[in-house]
Amino acid sequence: MGAGHTLVSIEEMKDGRGSEKRIEHTRGNIREFLNYFEPGSPVAVETVGNWYWIIDKIEAAGMVPKLVHSRKAKLMMAMVNKTDRLDARGLNRLQRTGTLPTVWIPPGELRDQRELFRTRMVLSNQCTRLKNRIHATLSKYGLRVETASDAFGKRGRVELLEHFQVLPSHTNFPAQQLLEQLEVVEEQIHRFELSMREVFGPTQDLKLVTSSPGIGFILGAVILSEVGDIERFPSVEHFASYAGTTPRVHASGGKVRYGQLRSDVNRYLKWAFIEAANTICSNRNRHPYRHVSKLYERIRDRRGHQKAIGAVARHLAEATYWILKKKEPYREPYKRLVSSTGG
Repeated sequence: MGAGHTLVSIEEMKDGRGSEKRIEHTRGNIREFLNYFEPGSPVAVETVGNWYWIIDKIEAAGMVPKLVHSRKAKLMMAMVNKTDRLDARGLNRLQRTGTLPTVWIPPGELRDQRELFRTRMVLSNQCTRLKNRIHATLSKYGLRVETASDAFGKRGRVELLEHFQVLPSHTNFPAQQLLEQLEVVEEQIHRFELSMREVFGPTQDLKLVTSSPGIGFILGAVILSEVGDIERFPSVEHFASYAGTTPRVHASGGKVRYGQLRSDVNRYLKWAFIEAANTICSNRNRHPYRHVSKLYERIRDRRGHQKAIGAVARHLAEATYWILKKKEPYREPYKRLVSSTGG
């Protein structure tokens, strides 16, 4: 799939005879091309580029879209050279043999709704960068907000503006501009959150997911949108891996070593569970007897902060799987006590 065109490889399922065609991304071209084929035919599409609209065209033509897991397909095709033509032929070969690795295609309505929180994440990252830049500017002159824990909260901003007046004129100006830009972005985030509350109303699944510690409305909406149908995951281990909360495993010579969390995963789910774990870490002193608080401190003492956050994220991912599977709220894990007399 190129920037302005799609290379199509067509093969007959019976004898494997094939042909190829390059379709320009002009309005109506793909739909017109697909009309020549029998409805219900499978159509493999790579997960690179902007595939949403191509999936829409395939479904509108009555075909069955198959969204390919590009990384797995590349390993299975084992090709040294990479061109659009070789890729298309390789995908057709995998599809004909029934070994095409595919990923779940969310319904069109859900694909549309996901843009709300995914764009909010972009704006949130922008907020963080602006705040860091302002902190860095103040640090150059030995200034910091000390009257409030949040330098950009109501009390903190009063001291922040006082510090701005101490800055040299050509440093004060960009600092003021950064703060104004931050206010604009924060207002945009607020509008996005209002829209999200309208779209992701107080459903039963949302209430269940937010019963977990560290997961509020925003993270709950992200999790539900990215999960879609929990039944598509055959086990809790599959879900935890998909959510990016399982570490890489290196086993050799009888030794097992666990590495960092995987990167080839659903990064939005991974972000949500890591954010929830960080929230638990920040507030663990308020709830010292919670399982997640104890889990964090136990792992932190042995393996460090990052490993502890990963362990808590893994616990939350597994809990979310069972919450949605059983339709039950989060419950604190408990240890079963067994006496020597069997009582």
